Amino acid sequence: MKKHALVTGVSTGIGYESLKALVSRGYHVYGSVRKQEDADHLKGQFGESFTPLIFDVTDQVGVNQAAAKVFADIGDTGLDCLVNNSGIAIGGPLQHQPIEDFENQFQVNVIGLMRVTKAFLPLLGARENHTIAPGKIINISSVAGKFAQPFVGAYVSSKHAVEGLSHSLRRELLIYGIKVVIVGPGAVKTPIWDKGINMEPYKDTAYGKILKKFAEVAKKGGAEGLEASYLGGKIADITEHKNPKLRYAFVPNSFTNWTIPRLLPDRWVDMFVKKQLLE
Repeated sequence: MKKHALVTGVSTGIGYESLKALVSRGYHVYGSVRKQEDADHLKGQFGESFTPLIFDVTDQVGVNQAAAKVFADIGDTGLDCLVNNSGIAIGGPLQHQPIEDFENQFQVNVIGLMRVTKAFLPLLGARENHTIAPGKIINISSVAGKFAQPFVGAYVSSKHAVEGLSHSLRRELLIYGIKVVIVGPGAVKTPIWDKGINMEPYKDTAYGKILKKFAEVAKKGGAEGLEASYLGGKIADITEHKNPKLRYAFVPNSFTNWTIPRLLPDRWVDMFVKKQLLE
């Protein structure tokens, strides 16, 4: 029986590499993009193994239409996995960041994720008389879902929300046997920060000089980040794992960037952040 997966945000980065890895393992992948040109490009690359779905996760009508199409195609067999990958990162000090930017961060990363999940849950096995094996939901969180950096507070808040949402959803879906897995990467070489982070509007605030230093630290971290292809392979592994862990942390220099910050008292971490950015 043909295996089927749905990945949101497949035009670049982790989404694209997940698509590539899953196709290489024999999956037919439905992938969301927002532009017809991206759909055409990916269709040309992956052929019959890929079906583009053109929608934005903030568009309820578009998501519903995509779900109806997939249900018409594979309603009798369903999806093996849904990878909620679509996301944006909007930076700025919370004191000065427009509330519209903060709201937009949640509309994409949290509400959009839930909108897609609700629409496709029946295809994962959340319905009566569903006779095939239940699927998996893989929610892409971040180190930021557990550890808060300054100046990306909207993004951090949204990823903390994804973590909580995932835990509640997992427990609710136990009745269907649907597994919910959190993947929390550290720095990854993807375009997400280039698309969303613009500190220029805040250069004349009290944070101006600090933001310049923060941008340099963030750029260095990105350059030393994991390859998106590595994450794509790991996501394919989780998709095929019979009993995956509840949460995976894929973090470069994990002892320094993941283990130690989570073990130290928060006030110690505050002092480190202050020293790193203010001195």
